[in-house]
Amino acid sequence: MTRPFVLLFVLLPLIAIAADTGPTPSKEGAGVRIISPVDGENLDSPVTVVFGLAGMGVAPAGVERAETGHHHLIIDASLPAMEQAIPLSENYRHFGGGQTQVTLDLEPGEHTLQLLLGDHNHIPHEPPVYSEIVRIRIR
Repeated sequence: MTRPFVLLFVLLPLIAIAADTGPTPSKEGAGVRIISPVDGENLDSPVTVVFGLAGMGVAPAGVERAETGHHHLIIDASLPAMEQAIPLSENYRHFGGGQTQVTLDLEPGEHTLQLLLGDHNHIPHEPPVYSEIVRIRIR
């Protein structure tokens, strides 16, 4: 009867080590950017946002491959905590299928767009790879 408990105590440290692998490293010099629209542009909705990535590759969420990640588009919000999974909401859009663009329906007014690369678990790389903020106005 004590064997399951002994096994549990032997395996717990191994499970903890496996779960705490630390942040996924990004490749030196890697960068993301919003190719279009450009900063300061006045547009009609819907808007197609095209993502650019240099120095790393794109891989779907859940696929652990060195020097890859997938895009997250931040709309009208600030960068999230870098040591946690990127939130999933209307302001934090996930592109876990490896998509490199999206068409958005945006309300008239001012909007900000920013890209953040996430690893296979939706956690930003170390150091994080994120774009400059693009400000657009929808007519």
